[in-house]
Amino acid sequence: MGLFDNVEKGIEKAVRGAFSRGSKALQPVEIASALRRELDDKSMTLDAGRTLAPNVFNIQLGDSDFDRARSWGVALAEELCDVVINHSRSQGYVLQGPVRVTFNHQDELRPGHFEVASATEKEKAPTPSSAGNPRSGMPPAAPGHAPSRTQQGPAPVYKRQAPAPQKTASDGQPVLDIDGQRYSLNASSITLGRSSEADILIDDTGVSRKHLEIRTRGGVSTAVDLGSTNGSYVNGHRVHGSAELTDGTTITMGRTEITFRILSARNGGRS
Repeated sequence: MGLFDNVEKGIEKAVRGAFSRGSKALQPVEIASALRRELDDKSMTLDAGRTLAPNVFNIQLGDSDFDRARSWGVALAEELCDVVINHSRSQGYVLQGPVRVTFNHQDELRPGHFEVASATEKEKAPTPSSAGNPRSGMPPAAPGHAPSRTQQGPAPVYKRQAPAPQKTASDGQPVLDIDGQRYSLNASSITLGRSSEADILIDDTGVSRKHLEIRTRGGVSTAVDLGSTNGSYVNGHRVHGSAELTDGTTITMGRTEITFRILSARNGGRS
């Protein structure tokens, strides 16, 4: 699945028109981009091949934007959780617990403006004093704080556990199967296209001269479309930006179908 494809289409469909106030419109894709930047900025390298990223996000919104977010919130927060999970997987980040996205109100913010704060938290077992209202998903009110707009009704809060990781390049040797030929991906960046300058030549008139790049970082391989004329597709979904590749993923360029495989080291590089 493309990182920006179904996720951002889902956001737009779920909250179309939710943030709209003249020229000050706040678009959900702006929040999604801010979450990706927050992940990149706040990630910390633990050791070779392991980078810890935040998994809890608090998004502050002004009056009108918060009211709309609360109205549309669960669907929007769910999609934003997927943005975090997909970006973390594509970059090889480690998440210490489930992803949680919360919207809160801040009077000082003007329409169209928002702030994002993040933290890294392990999942904790709920207790009677901290579980809050399980039906509304609202956290309990902090002691000594006056009731706020968030207590007028459920604010958008959503938590999602990242799926179990699939087989990645760190588990073996990544290869591409193209028209009966097998190409080993031994570099961090491999380009595919119709030009002789491409690392892997694709003899297909529907393929651009430099069509697609396969990047491998931290044991995770991703497909990056290079502005091709006819587009690139991963498992039938058009690539917008980049898309993660796992064992058995199908890549389509023009009329050419490519299979991404991970060969186990136990097989000596053979399938």
